Order: sequence, then structure tokens, then C-alpha cells
Amino acid sequence: MPTVSHDRLQTIADRLLQCAGASDAEAGVIARHVIGANLAGHDSHGIIQVPTYIDRIKRGHIVPGAPFDIVNETPSTLVADGHWGFGYVVSERAMSLLIEKGKQQGSAAATVYRQSHVGRVADYPLMAIREGMIGLMTADSGRTTKNVAPFGGSEPRLGTNPICVAVPSNLEGPLFIDMATSAVAAGKVDLAAARGVPIPEGWVVDSSGNPVTDPRVMREQGGALLPLGGSEGYKGYGLSVVVEILSGLLTGLGFGHDPRGFHNDGCFMAVFDVAAFRPLEEFKQQVTELAGYLKASKRAVGFDEILYPGEIEHRNTQRRLQEGIFVEDATWGKLAALAEEYGVSAELDL
Repeated sequence: MPTVSHDRLQTIADRLLQCAGASDAEAGVIARHVIGANLAGHDSHGIIQVPTYIDRIKRGHIVPGAPFDIVNETPSTLVADGHWGFGYVVSERAMSLLIEKGKQQGSAAATVYRQSHVGRVADYPLMAIREGMIGLMTADSGRTTKNVAPFGGSEPRLGTNPICVAVPSNLEGPLFIDMATSAVAAGKVDLAAARGVPIPEGWVVDSSGNPVTDPRVMREQGGALLPLGGSEGYKGYGLSVVVEILSGLLTGLGFGHDPRGFHNDGCFMAVFDVAAFRPLEEFKQQVTELAGYLKASKRAVGFDEILYPGEIEHRNTQRRLQEGIFVEDATWGKLAALAEEYGVSAELDL
């Protein structure tokens, strides 16, 4: 079970993706995003995803070099068709265009469809805060395989349907929330299965609705993730339905499961130029003071510190930049097998 430096992992991801057909530019974007997820502590969206992406390229579910089309546009909105391109590349381009619209109009919104997995949703609203904007993004998997049961149900009918909001501040690390509306992202269950460790009760139920702690049940026996909230899971369920509407219905992807469908992330994005509402620096300082006010609260039993939203990811990044990134044997073996298949084992020292 190796611990690997982030720059070496990024080189491995970049090279393998190029071998699979991604352009140099595409591979660079994808590698930056996936290793960024590892650095932030979200290993379920990190290097473990690269073999999956390569498999989807081989099956024609991801199209390297796919065109990017704007199919509808107003001064403050756009609709983008990614033509089954890499979600990282498509969504990054869409957010860049949206930020420019937001600078001109004060706020702007977009929908994006027919793109592959976008990875960690936070990456795109974080682009907005660097430009003095509040960024928002929701994502849905269209009519592809579902993982989440509705509140009170036992079979999957919804995606994990993440939502992220990022806010400019003067804090050392960015303030943002990035969360699945399910109890946990499906990738975290897959990661536990790859590492051979149990999952907490309350994440997954089997096909009869019984709670399980074996992470293999969901994929192998037809179980489902639960919505966020435990006994108050109707709250996560409600949020999930809203994300389904914004990212599935508003994009035109639809809902439900079409077994013929490709993995297809549909996204809703919005940006709000803070300066259109109040002076940016005043706002950033007040957000910073709010974080300090929250962190100064009297701590509950069992807590050593209160963190502002996003602080743990910042700390993880700083630590892993120094200490490296742990990669489980199962994932390392897949990377080594791909390197051998493409004849780059010696080049990558795998």
C-alpha cells in the first residue's frame, strides 16, 4: 500500500490518460483535478477514478477531443453540450465562460449536458471565488445507473446529486460546502470495498431495506445508498430532488434509469458577482469574521476544535503536499496493469 507524492501521481494519471487517447491538454486538466481531490482528502474522486475513465474511453462512453457547443445563450445564461467529452474539461470551460458573463451582468447561470464524470463538484465554484464571485453548482447523472433510495424506499431511484456553494473570503483556505445529498458519495463505498474495510451503518441498505456494513453489497447484491440525514433523511431526499430537477430536468437529461445510457453528468451552475451587491473586500472580511466567530464557540464534548466549512480540505491539502498520498493496493495494481498494457511501465516506474 504505497504512499506517493502528488506530482508523481499526477504524472502517472496524465500519461495513462494520454495513452488511452486523451490529448495532452485534456490529460493535464483531468490529472490536475483527480490528484487535487486526493490532496483535499477526497480519495473517492482521486486517482482511483483513472482506470474507470480509461475503461469508459475504450467502450466509447467518453470521447476524447469531443466538441464543445453552446446551443443556447443570452447575456446572462448559456446551455452547453459536451458531446460526451471529459467532464472536467467541459465543466471547466463552461464555468470560465459563465464567470465572464457574471462580470458583465452581475450574475449568470448555465446548464451543461452530455459530459462524462465531473469529479469533485467544488472545483468549479472555487474558480468563481478567485474572481470575487459566489459560485454554485449541482450535478446529476442523468438516466444512468442510480445509487440512492428515496426516503422510505429500498431501491435506488436517485443519484448522489451533489451540491456545492463557495464564497470569497480572506481566510487561509477557501470557505465552501461540497456535499452529496446522499448519506455519502457512492465513490466512498467503492473506496471502502477496494480497501477491504467496513462502512458505517446508515450508509447503505440491502435490497430488502436492511442496513449493512459490507461495502460490496451495493454493487454486488443490488443495495442502495440512503439519503442524507439518518432519521431525518427526508431533508437530504428533498435536496436531492431539487438537484435532480436543476441538473437532470432543466438540462433535458430526464430522470430514471435507461440501461443503454452512458454515464452522463448534467450540471447546473450559477455565479454571483459580490461587487454587484456590496463592496467585495468588505464582504470578504465579514465572511472571514463570521468564520472566526463560529470557531470561537464553546466546544461540545469530544471536539477539540470547530472548523469552518472547507477548512479540513485545506489542511488535508497542506499535509498531503508534504507527506504524500496513500494509494490502496487494488488501485495501484490497476494502474500498474494499465502501464504494462500501454508499454510505459518502465517510464512510470510501475
